Formats: sequence, C-alpha cells, structure tokens
Amino acid sequence: MTATSARAYRPALRPGVLLSPPLLRGPRTVHLVKHPVTGAAFEVGVKEYFLISRLDGTRNLDDLAPAYAEQFGRRLGEEHWNRLLGLLGTRGLLVGAPDPAAPAPSPGRPNSLWRGTRPLVADADATTARLHRTVRPLLRPTVQLPLLSAVLVLVGALVWRSGELIDGTAELVRQPFALTGVALFLWASITLHELAHGVAAQQYGGHVAEIGLRWWFPSALLYCTVDNYLFLPGRRAKLVIAGAGAYLNMMLLLPFGLWWFLLPVDAPEHSPLAGLLVLGTIQALSNLVPLPPLDGYRMLGHLLGTAHLAPETRTYLALRRSADGTEALAGYSTRARRIYTGYAIGSTVLVLLAAAATVTFVLHLLG
Repeated sequence: MTATSARAYRPALRPGVLLSPPLLRGPRTVHLVKHPVTGAAFEVGVKEYFLISRLDGTRNLDDLAPAYAEQFGRRLGEEHWNRLLGLLGTRGLLVGAPDPAAPAPSPGRPNSLWRGTRPLVADADATTARLHRTVRPLLRPTVQLPLLSAVLVLVGALVWRSGELIDGTAELVRQPFALTGVALFLWASITLHELAHGVAAQQYGGHVAEIGLRWWFPSALLYCTVDNYLFLPGRRAKLVIAGAGAYLNMMLLLPFGLWWFLLPVDAPEHSPLAGLLVLGTIQALSNLVPLPPLDGYRMLGHLLGTAHLAPETRTYLALRRSADGTEALAGYSTRARRIYTGYAIGSTVLVLLAAAATVTFVLHLLG
C-alpha cells in the first residue's frame, strides 16, 4: 500500500469484534480486543483503543488525526497509523482481512483419576440459552426484588439467632445420616450455582463457552465458563453475572429458613435444619469474599475497573520493596497506588479474620 493510499484508506472493524471498557492493569490503563471467530484476545493502550473504536469504514487518517491531537495533545503520525492497521490486519480484525489461525489450546495437565476436567455438553451456550428461556419469567424485577428482600431478611435473622444455629450445627455433626443429606444438598447447590452464572450471562448478552465437570479426587464439581462478559458495557451486568451463584445459593435456603423458624425447639428436624442453614450460608457468602479465585474477587475487580488485581498488587508491592523500583513506581497513578495498597491491606486482614473465624467455628463444633 502506498503512502497516499494508506492515508485515504477507510478501515472498518469486522462485525463482532469485542472491545472492553477501560481496565487498570498495573501502571497502565488497557482495553481488551477479542476476535469474534477465533476468540483470541489481546490488550491495547488508551491511544490505540481511541482509534480502533472509531474504525467504522467512514474515516481515514486525515479524519481521525484532528480528534486524536485534541484528545492526546500530539499528532497522529503515519507510522503509528500504519503500524496499527498492520496489527489489526494480521490479527484478522479488519473487514477483508483473512482469519488468523486459532490459538493452539494450552496442553495443561492431562486428566487422571486424581485431577482433571471434562466438558459435559456439546454446546454450552445453547444449553444455558434454553435454561434461560425457561426461567426468564422469574428474572423480572417484580419477582427478583421481593426475593432479594427475603434473602436479606433471612441473613439478618440468621445473624440474630446465630448462637442457636451454631449449637444446632454442632449437634448435626454427631448425626452422620443427617450430615450426609446436608452434604448432598450443598453439593447439588454448587451445581445450580454454576448454572446460575450461565443463565445470568444469557440475560445480559454474555456467551457461555463451556459447561463441564472438574474433579480433585474424591470431590467433583460442575463448572460453567462465561468467556466474554468482561466486554459487556457497564458494571451492573458483570456484577450480576459474577454474583448470581451466591445469590441463588441463598435463595435455595429460603424455604428451609422459614421451616426452621416455625419449628419448635425440641423438633427432631431442628438441628439438621440449623446445620443446613449455617453451612449453606457459609458456602454462599464465602463466595463473595474478595480473594482469588472466588466470585467476590471478580466482583471487586469489576467495581474498581481493574484487571488481574491480585497479581498486579503483588507486582506493586515487590516494586515498593525493591531498591530499583523507584523509576517503575513513578508510572503508577495516585488511583493505582491507592487501589493496590488498599487491596494488599484489606486482603491480609480478610485472610487473618477468615482463619480466626474458621478455627473458632471448628473448635465450637468439636467442643
């Protein structure tokens, strides 16, 4: 392509290319760009995103250069423009460009009796789409707002009667048959937890890539992978998708909570129900703790608009401890410094509190 034709060229992104909102990653703000066919994704900076998001087939270099200069205070050179078009073309992101080869799947760890994963359905997106159509009437605000209120009331009531509930849980531990039934219920609720992520993704236009079974002998759990919800606009959709599993787990406890509160104290079902409510609530709410790989960690990342929050926090702390890190730290904005420092302190406190609470709870059950 000659210099004249390159200036006159009006490139257009191919249909279906996904662009993410801005994400803080270390000292940089980045955007993700994803190919609609191969699924390959890569990061670009703010300046590249400014140009890529405007490639609609109606603008050339002369059209974009003034807006670029106004936004960033510098001229958009032909070399930068040509390099960007070359990058997008070789990745198959422009109309008329050939698709690149799909990235080779990571070999990962081979499946064994002790550990592995296996897809369970041929088309996970179609499966969750059918499930979404079935339950869509229940997803209306007129249904969900009362359910959310009921969940909040249940949590408050469980805290209010926590002493009695924990005593009942201690009795459940000494009842092996009842404990087995509670364990089976909690295992089934994990399966529904994963499917809830997929249904929520369908509600907001996300794509479910895989539903399968993951096992670490002797346990086995369902998993559901939503592969494009980071590209959904706004925070609400991402927060709902990430939190849908824990919310469903709490909804499943509502009838058991009502049953327990209506039972007389000396009823034989009192202790098993108390244990179910305590263990089920721990299972649901612990997923909201903002530590990797829990759902709460993803939700915090969405709220803050960050990518790879925990690894980037470790990198930031390593630079602060390093004698040679001063120059690299200069690239961190005030907001980035506050986020990574705050997460380092907050996650440390959370780990200590969780350890203390777990030890206290176990000792009470065994006491």
